[in-house]
Amino acid sequence: MNIKKELEARAGIANGIYLNNIDIDPLTIKAIMINEVVPADPLQDFYGPPDADYLKTTIPLLQGAGAKVTSIQDILQKGIYITNAVKTPKADYAIDKRSIENSLPYLEAELSLFPNIKVIMLMGDVAKKAFNMIAKKSTKKNAIPAVSTYKLRNSEIYYKGIRVMPSYIMTGGNILIEKSKVTMATEDIATMLEIIK
Repeated sequence: MNIKKELEARAGIANGIYLNNIDIDPLTIKAIMINEVVPADPLQDFYGPPDADYLKTTIPLLQGAGAKVTSIQDILQKGIYITNAVKTPKADYAIDKRSIENSLPYLEAELSLFPNIKVIMLMGDVAKKAFNMIAKKSTKKNAIPAVSTYKLRNSEIYYKGIRVMPSYIMTGGNILIEKSKVTMATEDIATMLEIIK
């Protein structure tokens, strides 16, 4: 299945929305990692060239968690699909609510493509916010409590039978500065790997 074509068929074609133009078998995916926002340059996203910026921080996090991966193909073969909550590059330092809302139909359709999901990882506050907006539509309440991520890390949260794990952002230059968040994200990814193996 081509993810981009499938999402456009379900949610429509929109200008400026960047979708993963990759072919994968949705039945093989057991975990989804939701990053915050697509990069300004689409080539720097997870499914760009092997040296894409987003992979420069993501691959070491997965390796630190014990996954033997060196490419996005290795990550997919482990049953892990990575996407972005916001499908348009950010215009300002912060991501506004409208950007999240505009991308929501695509993210919601994307999550529904994979019937064998055991874990959804929310990598950062924007991913957490977007996921809560989706949950609220069907359950009228947030899936993730409005509490700091570090306080939620050891709680087991489930949404429609799927383990949902709030964690920390996995892309961008700031990740290299905040070593404690790198450590915690690595630990969270290790837990996810344990659940899907």
